[in-house]
Amino acid sequence: MVRKPRIAHLAGPIATIQNTPPLVTSNKARAKYGLPLNEAMPVDTVRAQRLAAPAKVYVEQFSAHPLEADAAELCAPPDGYVGEDGRFSKERRHATDKPVYEVELRPEDGLYGLPYMGRQADGSAWEDECTAPLAPEAKSRQPFLPDGSRAFEEIDRFGYNGTGRSGLISARAEVDFYRVLPPSGYAKGLPASKRTDEGEGDIASEVRGRDFFCYRPYHINAWPTRHSLARLTNAVQKVMSSGQYDGAVWTEGSPSIEETSYWLNLLIDTTLPLCGNAAQRAHGTISSDGAKNIVDSVEYLTSRIWADGEGRNKCGVVVIQEQQIFAAREVQKADARPGGYVATGGHGGILGGVGFSGPPVVLYTPTTKHTYASEVNLSRLPGEVEGLNGRVAVKDASGALEAAAIPKVGIVKDGSYMAEEPDADTNDHADLIALIDGAKKGKLAGFVVEALTPYGSMTSNARNALMRRAIYSGMPVASVGRGNTQGFVPLRPPFIAGSNLTATKARLLLMASLLRFGALPKAEDPDRPTPSEQKATADATARYQAVFNTH
Repeated sequence: MVRKPRIAHLAGPIATIQNTPPLVTSNKARAKYGLPLNEAMPVDTVRAQRLAAPAKVYVEQFSAHPLEADAAELCAPPDGYVGEDGRFSKERRHATDKPVYEVELRPEDGLYGLPYMGRQADGSAWEDECTAPLAPEAKSRQPFLPDGSRAFEEIDRFGYNGTGRSGLISARAEVDFYRVLPPSGYAKGLPASKRTDEGEGDIASEVRGRDFFCYRPYHINAWPTRHSLARLTNAVQKVMSSGQYDGAVWTEGSPSIEETSYWLNLLIDTTLPLCGNAAQRAHGTISSDGAKNIVDSVEYLTSRIWADGEGRNKCGVVVIQEQQIFAAREVQKADARPGGYVATGGHGGILGGVGFSGPPVVLYTPTTKHTYASEVNLSRLPGEVEGLNGRVAVKDASGALEAAAIPKVGIVKDGSYMAEEPDADTNDHADLIALIDGAKKGKLAGFVVEALTPYGSMTSNARNALMRRAIYSGMPVASVGRGNTQGFVPLRPPFIAGSNLTATKARLLLMASLLRFGALPKAEDPDRPTPSEQKATADATARYQAVFNTH
């Protein structure tokens, strides 16, 4: 037998693609237990659930399509008939008997769509995740899936393509599941025997905001911290370096996947393909887009159209959304709807397409450095660098990225009519002064200035002077145009020219560069650097600029 490709699914934070609608008590359950019916739900929602024991059911013949019976002569006879009394017979007993197929449903078949019969502990119906509006965490259920296994199973079971086939994932690949920065967790822990993800031993009690990251219920949401980037990098690098996989799928919330995918593009040293997927609509809802994105990623990974002549990934990390293959450097969410992604920069960014009637297609490949060729990938980062206040350990003895080393890089926005009167005092800009003074306390820090398009020019001389103060205090500053600029920022030392990157992407590249090169040399008086201090800063900044020119 031909070996199926093996891929890894990596669960990321706040992932709508792994978010499910609330489990609402069905009217069938309400009627059974004497609860008021939900008049706003005239048709019971069926939810994917497992049978506990085999069940024999009788399916009415020709009920799968209104025109099945129109071609009755092309179909085999039914298994028998069910009368008005509910009894099954091999032969028709009365003219009103319905022709049926006899089907035995078994637990090992997998999931079936069934009415949700669950109720709250006090016997009342579930109407949302929480027992009551704004209930505390202890009185709330989690809607997000703890790893990708359940979503993949439901897609494989209930999703079908234009030829009527399901198994759209399992037909192409075997999948293992990893909880990297998962969107939900086991508050009471989980024994090893019940794990559906890859990992050893029991899962200890997990804490929202530390072990998992979600945005629902909205009043108790939790988002990953800056230091989570180290955990993310180390976990993904370990999977991609394990030798077990042919590629991986990363899922995350739609607003932030553009940033994480670019970070992975810069930091992960691998020749294997890595796809990012998100969704604008929750898993299982009407016209949900996540399932299609995942199936398209599996098709892309297993097609090997990403491979160059030596079998290495030529596309870098990509994000596949609505059948388009976006380069991680250029992808951006523009709207909260399926299809709401654009390519930034005005010079490409969509590499090809997948999920159409034919095979996947790659028409363009990035010329910027990525993954195994990146100058700032994990393998090329030094063990330590010079920080703002002494040496900073970047990696531990095993080569893993240190969480404490993740740089603090802020974004400063500048616009028109921010210039001061001629006699204005630079110190009037308390917001920037506070940012700079706060950044000085960190180990590694810098700034991105988002200013006029496309040159990144600041209109305020005073604020420009403050950014120069930051530079000569050891913190590199990259300039970019505002929004989705098509032009390129010119060289304007001592600032780093941010090319046509968005501010959020430039921030990540500056963070990665700080891990590679460390802080800039500090001037004795940052407001009045000497010529030799200016030259030292220019020499140090040139290394940063080379990375910004090529990544």
